[in-house]
Amino acid sequence: MKCLRLILIIFVAAVGSIPSAARLNDKVLNRPYADMRRWHLGFSVGVHTEDLKFTHNGYVTEDGQTWFMEQPSFSPGFCVNGLFDLRLNNYFNVRFSPGMYFGNREVTMVNTSGTEKEKVNLKSTFVVLPLDLKFSAVRLHNVRPYVTAGVMPTFDVAKKRRDPLQLTSSDLYLTVGFGLDIYLPYFKLIPELKFCFGLSDVLKHDRPDLADDPGMMKYTQSLKKATSQMVVLTFYFE
Repeated sequence: MKCLRLILIIFVAAVGSIPSAARLNDKVLNRPYADMRRWHLGFSVGVHTEDLKFTHNGYVTEDGQTWFMEQPSFSPGFCVNGLFDLRLNNYFNVRFSPGMYFGNREVTMVNTSGTEKEKVNLKSTFVVLPLDLKFSAVRLHNVRPYVTAGVMPTFDVAKKRRDPLQLTSSDLYLTVGFGLDIYLPYFKLIPELKFCFGLSDVLKHDRPDLADDPGMMKYTQSLKKATSQMVVLTFYFE
């Protein structure tokens, strides 16, 4: 939770500094015709956290134990994206922002008696292809708030390890977010906070790599499914 709070604090601090900056520039309208262009190009850098939601099935091992999996904390990850923005009209834009997300998820596995506890660090390198519909409010001096909704296919290109739990290489997220266009003299700075909700089961149930160690299958067999979630704080430069 500490990492998630840090992301929210950074976003609130960035947004909180905007009113004073806007007052300083009340008499100067930066880039007044920027939003009239048909196409916009840019890039972004940011941080994110990855979460796993587990659904257990009550599986009992031969020694009478039931195992439970959880992700007790969040680790910060890094992301970088390109930006292709198509203006539809004065209020709507379509954005495509392909990029890379680098992160990890630390999962704790505990049995019912509490006698055994193991941890696994699931590293990921995602190629992401977010497609968003952006709805912007009326511009107020040099700021313009907006909201987004869209989908984000992801493909994990990290080399798979022989972990007790293993995730599939692809997923599809529904995304919602909000942010601010900040018009500076030479470019737009756009802080954005986005919430991503995975739609598919990302747990890899078929584990032929564990054929020589069937005891390791108890973790996978204890789960019905696992779904992924993300919180992403991004700073676009357009």
